[in-house]
Amino acid sequence: MGHLVGKELYRRLGKKIDNLTVRAPWNETFYAILKELYTEEEADLAVRMPYGMSTLNRIAEVTGYKHDRLKGLLKNMADKGLVLDIGTGDKCQYILSPLVIGIYEFTMMRTKGELNHKEWARLFHEYLSDKNTFYAANLSHNEKISPLRTLPHEEAIDESEYVEILDYEKASAIVDDAKKFAVGICSCRHEKYHLGQKECNIPLETCSTFDASADYLIRHDMAKEISKGEMLDLLAKSKEMGLVFCADNVQKNISFICHCCGCCCNVLLGISRFGYPNMVVTSNYIAQSDSDNCSGCGTCVTSCPIVAIKMKADDTPEIDKELCIGCGVCALNCETGAMKLTHRKQRVLHPETTFEKIILQCLERGTLQNFLFNNPGKLSHSFMRAVVGGFLRLPPVKKSLMSDLLRSRFLNSLTKVS
Repeated sequence: MGHLVGKELYRRLGKKIDNLTVRAPWNETFYAILKELYTEEEADLAVRMPYGMSTLNRIAEVTGYKHDRLKGLLKNMADKGLVLDIGTGDKCQYILSPLVIGIYEFTMMRTKGELNHKEWARLFHEYLSDKNTFYAANLSHNEKISPLRTLPHEEAIDESEYVEILDYEKASAIVDDAKKFAVGICSCRHEKYHLGQKECNIPLETCSTFDASADYLIRHDMAKEISKGEMLDLLAKSKEMGLVFCADNVQKNISFICHCCGCCCNVLLGISRFGYPNMVVTSNYIAQSDSDNCSGCGTCVTSCPIVAIKMKADDTPEIDKELCIGCGVCALNCETGAMKLTHRKQRVLHPETTFEKIILQCLERGTLQNFLFNNPGKLSHSFMRAVVGGFLRLPPVKKSLMSDLLRSRFLNSLTKVS
């Protein structure tokens, strides 16, 4: 097997990760991250693996690795969060982790093996703090399909609106629908802790996962299993602390809820510090203040986690409607009840399933062809990736497929093919 060595191997690995669901542009910091996390053998295997979910047999066939060695490598990589293993026994399937949500989060959540969290925090912070690298590659063209969406605090919604809050919009309903629960270390808060930049007193263990995702994290010692009651208690405590709930950007089989603070969360900082309002998909609600009841105290300004509210000269709040994500934290802290969440004029569309989310994410970021023709070592697949990728990157084509008119047909056709 003609293995690649040295920096060229990691450059190939970087290109592979950059061509998954989230873009990860190459630079020297990204090279340092990859070299720190992957052994050369793991990097070689990752370069050779199919892009999509695959069985052990298919990975062996595509990569040329023997089953016994392959199984051990995949197990080690899954323990480090570099590979996701879903299912058990012969039905187990594997897929490479993207940078986000994947390598970054799982690395900072690890609790076993050789742990070097301080160095990992430094490297990830250096990479993610450059707005012209990661953020620009994923958000500079007004992308709409983020991995996360905002959940509104139900108590913050104006009751006079008489609107139905859908189950997938309610944190409590998401928990009630799940069967297995786990809590782990918040990767963002953990990163800021090791950098000495954690300004809040929020506990580290808040990252909430459900069902298959919870099972993955529990099996690989990245989270501990808890009961439904404990999960509901955690939600209640986070609400009291004024945290933002950000969930998996799907309607069905929601796999996680993040408990985010404005000082640590890289998603919220992407909005407040780097100016990318599409870093997280908004809820179907937006903040609105009733001037008749407003006391002008300014609590809403200080409590907004993304700095989307400021006080006007007449001591009334002004809400930046381009930035407001509809979390409701401002309303939870409003003593007079003047600040409430009201329904947005235009409903926000969330992907129905994880499959739809991945397809739409990849289409926006120009990587869908890799999952349609997913064997990196096959010349015919390489040719088709180039041809189809070029076609899908044409602005009129991408715009049409992402439009409300054609989006459903496009997703239905891909579902039938898969």
